[in-house]
Amino acid sequence: MTTTRHELLHAFDLLLAPERFKDYGPNGLQVEGRTTVRKIVSGVTASRALIEAAIYAEADAIFVHHGLFWRGQDGRVTGWMRQRLGLLLGDDVNLFAYHLPLDAHPELGNNAQLGLQLGLVANTGAAGRFGEQDLGFIGGRADGGVFADAAALAAHAQAVLGRQVTLVDGGRRPIRTVAWCTGGAQGHFEAAIAAGADAFLTGEISEPQAHCAREMGVAFLACGHHATERYGAPAVAAHIAAQLGLAHEFIDIDNPA
Repeated sequence: MTTTRHELLHAFDLLLAPERFKDYGPNGLQVEGRTTVRKIVSGVTASRALIEAAIYAEADAIFVHHGLFWRGQDGRVTGWMRQRLGLLLGDDVNLFAYHLPLDAHPELGNNAQLGLQLGLVANTGAAGRFGEQDLGFIGGRADGGVFADAAALAAHAQAVLGRQVTLVDGGRRPIRTVAWCTGGAQGHFEAAIAAGADAFLTGEISEPQAHCAREMGVAFLACGHHATERYGAPAVAAHIAAQLGLAHEFIDIDNPA
């Protein structure tokens, strides 16, 4: 089956409600390609490697979390930007990108899907959200259990995500309440502490968070920007593809960050 570019954009917008968010770049259709869409390829970032792989997979549309355009960037089409745009325009492939709306979706977004992978469930209603624009999730283990300490949580996250976790332990104690926000959300740490978290899990760590974790007694886990954000895009794209009767393929381009 096929759909149109317009119908696909409408389906993504209806699901992710980008108008609700103040974001760092444009959400939705970033590069216009062919009108008819049969197959979607999803990925984390609109890198040259993903675009090339999507073209090889005969995709009509690419759906990503990290698109090509960001607030404040150099607007010249040179270097890597020229290469990526050249591939998309040359093969007439549509590029759809959703940043914060993809993080925030309550079932299919990056945070919800990371929680699902880690066996974490957010608290009900407003008690399950924290931070700017309610992007962060907070709750506990889906099985009702408790992590013996932050090291046990870190070992669990490392096994699930398949990458090294940086742990700054706030003190050896059981971890009952976990807050998480994928990607580069280290700036949400203090909001997570205020919300009552015993541990905060995100993708990256900056210098101030190590001191804050030790002084406040709340564990900080940096699990990788890419590693924490590779679940939302395929979940959303697969959902929309099934809804519209399209083919879908997730292509994961490895990234150590």
